[in-house]
Amino acid sequence: MNLRKTLLAASLAAAAWPFAASATNGYFAHGYGVRAQGVAGVSIALPQDGLAAAANPAGTALVGDRLDLGVSLFRPDRGASIRGNGYGANGDFSGNDTSNFLIPEFGYARQLSPNLGWGVAVYGNGGMNTDYGRNPFGAFGSTGRAGVDLSQLFVTPSVAYKLTPSQSIGAAVTFAYQRFAARGLGAFDNPMTSSNPGSVTDRGHDSSTGVGIKLGWIGEVLPTVKLGASWSSRIETGELGRYKGLFEGGGGFDVPANYGVGVAWQALPALTLAADWQRIEYSSVKAVGNPLSVLFSGGQLGADNGAGFGWRDVSTVKLGAIYQVDERLTLRAGVSRNQQAVSANQTFVNILAPGVVRNHYSLGASLKSGPGGEWSVAYTRVPRTTVSGSGSIPASFGGGEADLRMSQDVLTVGYSWAL
Repeated sequence: MNLRKTLLAASLAAAAWPFAASATNGYFAHGYGVRAQGVAGVSIALPQDGLAAAANPAGTALVGDRLDLGVSLFRPDRGASIRGNGYGANGDFSGNDTSNFLIPEFGYARQLSPNLGWGVAVYGNGGMNTDYGRNPFGAFGSTGRAGVDLSQLFVTPSVAYKLTPSQSIGAAVTFAYQRFAARGLGAFDNPMTSSNPGSVTDRGHDSSTGVGIKLGWIGEVLPTVKLGASWSSRIETGELGRYKGLFEGGGGFDVPANYGVGVAWQALPALTLAADWQRIEYSSVKAVGNPLSVLFSGGQLGADNGAGFGWRDVSTVKLGAIYQVDERLTLRAGVSRNQQAVSANQTFVNILAPGVVRNHYSLGASLKSGPGGEWSVAYTRVPRTTVSGSGSIPASFGGGEADLRMSQDVLTVGYSWAL
């Protein structure tokens, strides 16, 4: 029966995933699993379900035998405006022609002995989608609709071992699959801007895969305090060959390394307070981190060390609280804030990827529905953030400024079985 449940969960996740895209902390998801999302993603020292390994594989030994299945409805509001442009590109542009996305996830954990646990987590690590019915690059020669579609699926089998009753270490292998498409970028599809004209835009979806590792630790340092630490390696994925004229290095788009620390405090028998700090190294992936200005010093799109999106590394602080009302009902709340990945002088190309949101406010709850079963829900509101351009549109494109904006709503529902 447990195997059938696991296979059903995996099938549902695989069937729904191609429609998913997410973007909160840059283009990484703000939390993995409905319980973590209810506390704004806090999870490094606070494992709550079978998706614990997505944040810290050491948690796999601490969550018992369980199967968790969830789905998020993600609704971003994104767009841009252009002002002061000499080529007549001025105006307001909505990127919301596609506005609703489903993001499935599931986790499975099994304790093989009192000290040893294993599991697997399947989740959308991140992504970005824009869909402009009115092309913001139309004045520069682009035609048709414009936008990008990036989705990343992670499958993370993990193993964790309790060194002592209060110290756990874990390791995981992460298999990554990503798919990408771009359209309406004809203004950049020429020998002056791209090293591979004809492989910049309107090539349909392409995909690539890669493998990385995760390491983690969770330990009790005081009777009521646990600390945690985790690290995820950079995942070097294969090249997106259909877009070798867009992404640096002939289509490279690796997944950046990230790491963090966390603390969980049992402040009262019914109240847990927790916090995380996470760092994502966006700038280390040249397709993401190289600035557009590289284009004007010989670094064409798609070339080795060529132009990119100019994203900076991001640090995120997350705070969460869990209150056990009674044996059946648990309430959650959280808030997080991340650094801005997109600087004011990099907004022009990031019309395609306006991942500029910073603050996240989350609420969640779980209700036991019977022996071994539990429903959970989480809602996250991400208020609008605007980045106003400053020196953002190059003179060769008529100058002026591009301003970016984004807000988000995320509603997640999940069901868990204690096995």
